[in-house]
Amino acid sequence: MNAAPTKVAPLTSPMAEIVASRLRDIPDFPIPGVTFKDFTPLLSDGPALRAVVQDIARRYAGRVDMVVGIEARGFIFGAAVAYELGIGFVPVRKAGKLPGSTHSETYDLEYGSAVIEIHTDALAPGTRTLIIDDILATGGTAAATCELIERAGATVAAVEVLVELGFLNGRSKMGDHTVHAMLSVAGP
Repeated sequence: MNAAPTKVAPLTSPMAEIVASRLRDIPDFPIPGVTFKDFTPLLSDGPALRAVVQDIARRYAGRVDMVVGIEARGFIFGAAVAYELGIGFVPVRKAGKLPGSTHSETYDLEYGSAVIEIHTDALAPGTRTLIIDDILATGGTAAATCELIERAGATVAAVEVLVELGFLNGRSKMGDHTVHAMLSVAGP
C-alpha cells in the first residue's frame, strides 16, 4: 500500500519513537482530502502495543477510577489500559449503538458532524475518568466526551491520545482539561 510518510515534530521520547515508527498514512480515507492515521502496524506488534499500554497505565496509576474509551480505536487502547490498571472501562459510542438510557452530544469533526453517547448510569458522581482515544484532530470528539462525562457528574482527570495532529489545533477545544499526546504530528 502506498502512503506518504507522516510529518512528525521532533521525537522527544522513546514512546513517541515507538508510535511514529508504527503509524502509517492512508490518503483519501475515509473521504477524499483526509489522511487517515493507521495504527494497525502498532496493534500487530505485541511488544510495542504492550509498551504503549504500560506507559499510559504508569502515568495514571492511582489517579483515575475509570477509563473511558472513544469509539472505535479508543476501545482498543482504553480497554487494555483499564485492564492494566485493574479498573473498569466505559465505552463512548456512536449514536444508536448503546441500549438503555443515554446522554448524547453532537460535535463537529474535520469532515462532518456526528453524535456520541454514554449510558446515563455508566459513571457515578465524582468518578475520576481517563479518556483515551487514538487521535486528537480538531478536538470535537474529545470535547464532546468531556461534556458527556461531566454531565454524568464525573470528572475528567485527563485526556490521553497516541497522536495529536497539532496543525488542526484540537487542543484549543479542550479548555482546562489536561491532554497528553505520545506523539505530535506537525503536518498532514
